[in-house]
Amino acid sequence: MEKPATALTQANKFEPWRMLLWLLMAQIMVAFIGRTLGPLGVLIEEDLSLTKAQVGLLPSALFLGQAVASIPTGFLADRFGSRPLLMVMSVTLGVSFLLMTLQHNYVLVLLLIVIGGIGYGGMHPTTNRGIVYWHEQKQRGTAMGIKQMGITFGSALAAILLLPLAETYGWRIVVLLACIGLIVTGVIAYFLYRDPEQEKDYKRVKAAPGSTFQSIAAMAKNKALLLISLCAMGINGSQMALNTYLVLFAYEQLGINLVLAGLLLVVSEVGGSFGRIGWGVISDRVFGGERLKVMAIIVTITLVASAVVAFLPSGTPYGLLVPLFFVFGFAVSGFNGIWMNLASELVPKEQAGLSSGFSITLGSMGVIFLPPLFGLVVDQTQGYMFGWLLISFLMIVVMFLLTLLNKLKKEQERSYGQ
Repeated sequence: MEKPATALTQANKFEPWRMLLWLLMAQIMVAFIGRTLGPLGVLIEEDLSLTKAQVGLLPSALFLGQAVASIPTGFLADRFGSRPLLMVMSVTLGVSFLLMTLQHNYVLVLLLIVIGGIGYGGMHPTTNRGIVYWHEQKQRGTAMGIKQMGITFGSALAAILLLPLAETYGWRIVVLLACIGLIVTGVIAYFLYRDPEQEKDYKRVKAAPGSTFQSIAAMAKNKALLLISLCAMGINGSQMALNTYLVLFAYEQLGINLVLAGLLLVVSEVGGSFGRIGWGVISDRVFGGERLKVMAIIVTITLVASAVVAFLPSGTPYGLLVPLFFVFGFAVSGFNGIWMNLASELVPKEQAGLSSGFSITLGSMGVIFLPPLFGLVVDQTQGYMFGWLLISFLMIVVMFLLTLLNKLKKEQERSYGQ
């Protein structure tokens, strides 16, 4: 009679990792579509005759939708669980980007990207909620890193698959077919993922009148959550500026052909994929959950890397660019898992969806404003040097905010000790 019990225990042991697989698949496909705007930016620029600043507005529109969606989706995830939202968010992004491929008016393209951003951004609190409930504290950094790796992995797939295909067949038909794949994935995830049993009791509890606004107000009063969200604003914006302009920078300033320039973006995103897992493991195993120390290391690497890129001359050997952008991506694109862990762990578990949604909303502001600002700097200076130096300056500001956050946490620990 003991064997069935043992088998059941083993099944329960691996169940969180099976559920993580479906969260990861949904995250990969959402990023595969949403992050096409970076690698395909040069083709969209030519097709719609855009300036660099207008190219920068494309990802800004995506993250404007994310900013709008994150808090409401956090509430929905906390109330209904992750399962139904996996399908809803996938369909929202897939249908909006599918319709975008049929448009030639820049304003309509931006509007549909904003709507798609609701699905793209809503997937974060949806999947974060699943991670918090399925995984224990000592596993959460690694699990969140694996799940967040889906974003950079999806983005790398977009660069390595969609860019060459779009150059041959046109970006519209390629993105349209990819959108159909996303919708199908969302439906499959809905049928194969399930929320953990312990969520059921919580979801029976109805929110009291005014509790929605009280919950948001409580998040806004959480100084630690505000500070980490402001840090994320700077790093997030820098990450998206790298993703948006790396291909253009390598193609126009360094004189690299379009396919090899796209491969540099792949290298950067692969670095980010390793970073999202690596930083999570490092924070769990090396620093014992001290995620602020890891954030400080990430910011320092990003500062140095962006400063080096700013002064790269035309004709720089490709063999030097590959490790440089791998490290750049490892830092600036690899921080998200640490950020999501911090945002989720600063509040009670039942508010994990809302806290990550709140933090994503603030963090999205950097992605909304920095890429077009970066593009404007490029347009005005006719070069990329000051754009990359802008990222270095932002990292100095982020380091100052991390210092304030560290002091706040020490003060809170002293007050709890008393």
